[in-house]
Amino acid sequence: MIHPPVAKACEPPGGIARLVGCLREHGVGCTVLDANLQGQLALLGEAAGPASQIFDTWTNRARRRLPEHLARLRNPGLYGHMDRYRRCVNDINRLLARRGRQAGVAISLADYQDPRYTPLKSADLLRAACEYESNPFHPWFSRRIEDLVADSNHAVVGVSLNYLSQALCAFAMIGFIRERFPRLVIVLGGGLVTSWLKATGGRNPFPGLVDHCVAGPGEDFLLGLAGVGPCGERIHRPDYSDLASGDYLAPGPILPYSASRGCWWRRCTFCPEKAEGQCFRPVPEEQVQADLGELIGAGRPSLIHFLDNTMSPRLLEHLADHPPGVPWYGFTRVTPGLADADFCRALKASGCAMLKLGLESGDQGVLDALEKGIRVDEASQVLKALKGAGIGTYAYLLFGTPAESPSAAQRTLEFVARHAGVIDFLNLAIFNLPAGSDEAASLRVHPFSEGDLSLYVDFDHPGGWGRREVRAFLDRKFRRHPAVSPIVRRQPPYFTSNHAPFMLNFC
Repeated sequence: MIHPPVAKACEPPGGIARLVGCLREHGVGCTVLDANLQGQLALLGEAAGPASQIFDTWTNRARRRLPEHLARLRNPGLYGHMDRYRRCVNDINRLLARRGRQAGVAISLADYQDPRYTPLKSADLLRAACEYESNPFHPWFSRRIEDLVADSNHAVVGVSLNYLSQALCAFAMIGFIRERFPRLVIVLGGGLVTSWLKATGGRNPFPGLVDHCVAGPGEDFLLGLAGVGPCGERIHRPDYSDLASGDYLAPGPILPYSASRGCWWRRCTFCPEKAEGQCFRPVPEEQVQADLGELIGAGRPSLIHFLDNTMSPRLLEHLADHPPGVPWYGFTRVTPGLADADFCRALKASGCAMLKLGLESGDQGVLDALEKGIRVDEASQVLKALKGAGIGTYAYLLFGTPAESPSAAQRTLEFVARHAGVIDFLNLAIFNLPAGSDEAASLRVHPFSEGDLSLYVDFDHPGGWGRREVRAFLDRKFRRHPAVSPIVRRQPPYFTSNHAPFMLNFC
């Protein structure tokens, strides 16, 4: 099971761990390779280079201090000093970027781009597989995969692909495996693959290279390949035993855990969960409690990261009544329960360090048009109640939706400015229109890209509030507002919300 580069290497991959837990419980042996973490560390070692090489002043400093920077990033003390934290992260990123430039690609701690290929074209992904030797991770992953295959009798390789930033490297690894080990069955799954298959009507876009593309949960499919019957509706406990390493770029072990699949709300306009027909399946509360107890005892994490698309009110109530014993955070909706000061204090007592909130807009008309089920006045109460309880907030805002206008965007800015004292972090996104969505039928659309795997289309905004205008508003007005700019500057570079909980004690 392979987790490919490039993604934020601060915690182990939760999806693969869930699959591994299922396989091993059914007696199927497997090995996990976090190629994202190990590959980035290998490239950093290469980029640091021998001492005899001469670099520019910044790169020389980053090269000399790499061991120190990595150690500091794994130390909680760094997170109370934003200037030092930024210097540390930016120096590490400088080395990755330099190694990327040597190979003609752009690499950061959170992204990977190659001007020769786009991950939105199946033909380009197939080319990346054929030309795998040009990938900067190739010297490392070729040796690592050779060693893993030589030391085992593996019959199947599963590659988990969730982000576009992983796609080109994933296909370079697949190309190497296909050529070097043609007997191995290659299975490709993950969130991005699920979306691709929805767009292609279930057709494998990579015949001849990938044996099977799997949409949605992969447990039953993998068990079938191993000759084992399906596991049914049960969601298994993840297994992190192969990933219990202190090498992750965080100030302590982070435990990713999903207490559900899908979204319990599923009513929002343009929601991919609704468009892809994903059902909501919660893990029973008793199992959540048992799973967390077992995983905490085995891994002794410093933080639990709930991976749920949105933590349900029932899950939050369960955690308030049954504290896991470790600080935790996750994404949730604005709901009436979170406006209750006593409930927020109970969440804080249970270990809640931060909640990521999908506010989307500070304009009621936009929220109603998107069917968010959120009241602006209620969002205000929630932010104040969470802050009063000592729980950090990471607010997500979405600009440029068909229902938004410049005046509505201005009202969102005014809402944020009024609540600047109760918002710790902000995520500002520009709306992308999902290709094939029902709502797109009422808009004039254009190709977002020429790629056959593009999940979005561009559109003529009914009010002329296009991407260029939205971007200008965000850059020239929103981020520069005197009440908002301090929140924007607080954003952890590259690691964003994954590192934010560690900074809250110092905000």
